[in-house]
Amino acid sequence: MYQAGEFIVYGTSGVCRVEGVGTPPFAAEEERLYYKLTPVSGTETIYIPTDSPVFTRPVITRAQAENLIASIPSIEEDSFTSHSARLSSEHYQAALQSHDCRDLVQLIKTVYARSKRGGRRVSQIDQRYRKRAEDLLHGELAVALGIPVSEVPPYIARVIAQKKTS
Repeated sequence: MYQAGEFIVYGTSGVCRVEGVGTPPFAAEEERLYYKLTPVSGTETIYIPTDSPVFTRPVITRAQAENLIASIPSIEEDSFTSHSARLSSEHYQAALQSHDCRDLVQLIKTVYARSKRGGRRVSQIDQRYRKRAEDLLHGELAVALGIPVSEVPPYIARVIAQKKTS
Protein backbone atom coordinates (compact mmCIF):
# COMPACT_ATOMS: atom_id res chain seq x y z
CA MET A 1 0.00 0.00 0.00
CA TYR A 2 1.28 3.46 -0.89
CA GLN A 3 1.68 6.09 1.79
CA ALA A 4 0.84 9.78 1.84
CA GLY A 5 3.62 11.81 0.25
CA GLU A 6 4.74 9.10 -2.19
CA PHE A 7 4.75 9.68 -5.93
CA ILE A 8 3.26 6.99 -8.14
CA VAL A 9 2.49 6.44 -11.81
CA TYR A 10 -1.27 6.00 -12.14
CA GLY A 11 -2.47 4.40 -15.37
CA THR A 12 -1.94 6.76 -18.26
CA SER A 13 -2.68 9.77 -16.04
CA GLY A 14 1.01 10.06 -15.27
CA VAL A 15 2.70 10.88 -12.00
CA CYS A 16 0.49 11.58 -9.01
CA ARG A 17 1.26 12.39 -5.41
CA VAL A 18 -0.55 10.25 -2.86
CA GLU A 19 -2.21 12.82 -0.61
CA GLY A 20 -3.77 10.28 1.70
CA VAL A 21 -5.43 6.92 2.19
CA GLY A 22 -8.88 6.60 3.67
CA THR A 23 -12.58 6.95 3.07
CA PRO A 24 -13.40 9.60 0.46
CA PRO A 25 -15.92 12.35 1.23
CA PHE A 26 -18.38 10.98 -1.34
CA ALA A 27 -18.52 7.52 0.28
CA ALA A 28 -18.68 8.21 4.01
CA GLU A 29 -20.54 4.96 4.76
CA GLU A 30 -18.26 2.76 2.69
CA GLU A 31 -15.54 0.72 4.39
CA ARG A 32 -13.40 0.50 1.26
CA LEU A 33 -10.11 2.44 1.37
CA TYR A 34 -9.20 4.89 -1.37
CA TYR A 35 -6.05 6.71 -2.41
CA LYS A 36 -6.46 10.44 -2.76
CA LEU A 37 -4.18 11.39 -5.66
CA THR A 38 -3.12 14.74 -7.08
CA PRO A 39 -1.52 14.66 -10.53
CA VAL A 40 1.75 16.61 -10.57
CA SER A 41 0.70 18.27 -13.83
CA GLY A 42 -2.83 19.17 -12.83
CA THR A 43 -5.07 20.58 -10.18
CA GLU A 44 -7.75 17.89 -9.97
CA THR A 45 -8.09 15.29 -7.26
CA ILE A 46 -8.45 11.61 -8.14
CA TYR A 47 -9.88 9.01 -5.79
CA ILE A 48 -9.13 5.36 -6.57
CA PRO A 49 -9.76 2.26 -4.47
CA THR A 50 -6.57 0.89 -2.97
CA ASP A 51 -7.41 -2.42 -4.67
CA SER A 52 -8.12 -0.84 -8.06
CA PRO A 53 -7.16 -2.92 -11.11
CA VAL A 54 -5.79 0.23 -12.79
CA PHE A 55 -2.01 0.08 -13.14
CA THR A 56 0.04 1.85 -10.47
CA ARG A 57 3.72 1.72 -9.62
CA PRO A 58 6.22 3.84 -7.72
CA VAL A 59 8.04 6.52 -9.69
CA ILE A 60 11.51 5.43 -10.81
CA THR A 61 14.42 6.38 -8.58
CA ARG A 62 16.94 9.10 -9.36
CA ALA A 63 19.55 6.44 -10.22
CA GLN A 64 17.12 4.70 -12.58
CA ALA A 65 16.29 8.06 -14.21
CA GLU A 66 19.98 8.86 -14.71
CA ASN A 67 20.65 5.40 -16.16
CA LEU A 68 17.67 5.73 -18.51
CA ILE A 69 18.84 9.13 -19.76
CA ALA A 70 22.37 7.83 -20.31
CA SER A 71 20.94 4.93 -22.34
CA ILE A 72 18.73 7.08 -24.61
CA PRO A 73 21.24 7.09 -27.51
CA SER A 74 21.28 3.29 -27.53
CA ILE A 75 17.48 2.84 -27.50
CA GLU A 76 16.47 1.80 -31.01
CA GLU A 77 13.59 3.24 -32.97
CA ASP A 78 10.49 1.09 -33.36
CA SER A 79 10.29 -0.69 -36.72
CA PHE A 80 6.48 -0.73 -36.75
CA THR A 81 4.94 0.85 -39.84
CA SER A 82 1.34 1.07 -40.91
CA HIS A 83 -0.80 3.30 -43.09
CA SER A 84 -3.80 2.44 -40.93
CA ALA A 85 -4.68 5.11 -38.37
CA ARG A 86 -6.41 2.49 -36.22
CA LEU A 87 -3.40 0.15 -36.18
CA SER A 88 -1.01 3.01 -35.46
CA SER A 89 -3.19 4.19 -32.57
CA GLU A 90 -3.36 0.68 -31.14
CA HIS A 91 0.41 0.26 -31.43
CA TYR A 92 1.15 3.60 -29.76
CA GLN A 93 -1.47 2.98 -27.07
CA ALA A 94 0.21 -0.34 -26.24
CA ALA A 95 3.51 1.50 -25.75
CA LEU A 96 1.86 4.00 -23.41
CA GLN A 97 0.11 1.26 -21.47
CA SER A 98 3.33 -0.68 -20.94
CA HIS A 99 4.16 2.03 -18.35
CA ASP A 100 7.81 1.51 -19.21
CA CYS A 101 10.02 4.57 -19.63
CA ARG A 102 12.16 2.84 -22.27
CA ASP A 103 9.03 2.24 -24.38
CA LEU A 104 8.16 5.93 -24.08
CA VAL A 105 11.68 6.91 -25.22
CA GLN A 106 11.38 4.50 -28.15
CA LEU A 107 8.02 5.96 -29.19
CA ILE A 108 9.39 9.52 -29.02
CA LYS A 109 12.54 8.64 -30.96
CA THR A 110 10.51 6.78 -33.59
CA VAL A 111 8.21 9.72 -34.31
CA TYR A 112 11.12 12.18 -34.46
CA ALA A 113 13.02 9.87 -36.83
CA ARG A 114 9.98 9.54 -39.10
CA SER A 115 9.67 13.31 -39.29
CA LYS A 116 13.31 13.63 -40.43
CA ARG A 117 13.18 10.88 -43.06
CA GLY A 118 12.71 12.22 -46.56
CA GLY A 119 10.67 15.21 -45.43
CA ARG A 120 7.76 12.91 -44.61
CA ARG A 121 4.99 14.74 -42.82
CA VAL A 122 4.19 13.17 -39.47
CA SER A 123 0.53 12.33 -38.94
CA GLN A 124 -1.60 13.89 -36.24
CA ILE A 125 -1.76 10.48 -34.58
CA ASP A 126 2.05 10.29 -34.47
CA GLN A 127 2.25 13.82 -33.09
CA ARG A 128 -0.46 13.22 -30.46
CA TYR A 129 1.15 10.04 -29.13
CA ARG A 130 4.66 11.55 -29.18
CA LYS A 131 3.37 14.49 -27.13
CA ARG A 132 1.62 12.17 -24.68
CA ALA A 133 4.75 10.01 -24.34
CA GLU A 134 6.87 13.13 -23.72
CA ASP A 135 4.43 14.38 -21.09
CA LEU A 136 4.46 11.03 -19.26
CA LEU A 137 8.23 10.57 -19.52
CA HIS A 138 9.17 14.14 -18.61
CA GLY A 139 6.72 14.16 -15.70
CA GLU A 140 8.25 11.03 -14.21
CA LEU A 141 11.84 12.15 -14.84
CA ALA A 142 11.12 15.55 -13.25
CA VAL A 143 9.91 13.92 -10.04
CA ALA A 144 12.73 11.35 -10.00
CA LEU A 145 15.40 14.03 -10.58
CA GLY A 146 13.78 16.67 -8.38
CA ILE A 147 13.65 19.29 -11.14
CA PRO A 148 10.80 21.16 -12.86
CA VAL A 149 9.29 19.48 -15.93
CA SER A 150 10.47 22.38 -18.10
CA GLU A 151 14.09 21.57 -17.20
CA VAL A 152 13.91 17.90 -18.23
CA PRO A 153 14.57 18.31 -22.00
CA PRO A 154 17.66 20.53 -21.49
CA TYR A 155 18.87 18.16 -18.75
CA ILE A 156 18.57 15.20 -21.13
CA ALA A 157 20.37 17.14 -23.89
CA ARG A 158 23.23 18.06 -21.52
CA VAL A 159 23.72 14.50 -20.29
CA ILE A 160 23.72 13.09 -23.82
CA ALA A 161 26.11 15.81 -25.07
CA GLN A 162 28.49 15.15 -22.15
CA LYS A 163 28.39 11.43 -22.87
CA LYS A 164 29.31 12.04 -26.53
CA THR A 165 32.34 14.17 -25.58
CA SER A 166 33.67 11.77 -22.98
